[in-house]
Amino acid sequence: MGDECFRHPRLAAIYDQLDPDRVDLDAYIRMTEEFGARRVLDIGCGTGVFALLLADRGIEVVGVDPAKASIDVARSKPGADRVRWIHTDATALPPLRVDLATMTANAAQAIVDPSMWRDTLRGACEALRPGGQLVFETRDPARRAWAEWTREATHRVTEIPGVGAVGSRVQLTDVSGPLVTFRWTYVFAADGQVLTSDSTLRFRERDEVEAELTAQGFVVDSVRDAPDRPGREFVFVARRPATGQ
Repeated sequence: MGDECFRHPRLAAIYDQLDPDRVDLDAYIRMTEEFGARRVLDIGCGTGVFALLLADRGIEVVGVDPAKASIDVARSKPGADRVRWIHTDATALPPLRVDLATMTANAAQAIVDPSMWRDTLRGACEALRPGGQLVFETRDPARRAWAEWTREATHRVTEIPGVGAVGSRVQLTDVSGPLVTFRWTYVFAADGQVLTSDSTLRFRERDEVEAELTAQGFVVDSVRDAPDRPGREFVFVARRPATGQ
């Protein structure tokens, strides 16, 4: 269903302003070009930043997300009519034949339920043409990224046009095995409203991800480094085998 920061209309509307640095998407743009993809499925598209970057390059894009508020924000942006937006997840896709499927940022780790993860990978595989590729990132558990979130729990205030000052703070709330939970708190200075959003991410080991990809019909072509966070993430490039392979 998505976290409140994606699901709540007031939070979804300011999501881009609170997280404006999307240099992480540059690597996905380059891989789209590297693979010669002309049709892309953006799984967990959120407010549509990546999908619209691709559409600007003349690529046919389908953006899917289970959070309606985020999809509504995406649909309201300039150029949004060039993207096919679907309020769903990868387990309930219409028939597609895309060259590339992506899960950028935390999209893959936010799928914490093992059965939902399996169904998501299976849905992505079915949406790809034979020979098409799936690309996504996940943090290396050995780097314990959540330890840094504890140090970053300071309050930040962002001035947002038409909204006013919004205070935000993240707090680590639980670490239980591979599951890490944290809470964002938002304070709207204009009317004093306080909203919270709890998020849980699953930190999967590299061999665990590779085994699941193989089980769901993929061939793992490579595991790359994330250029914006070297040594901290796995970027998986998997392929639906061509017919007869």
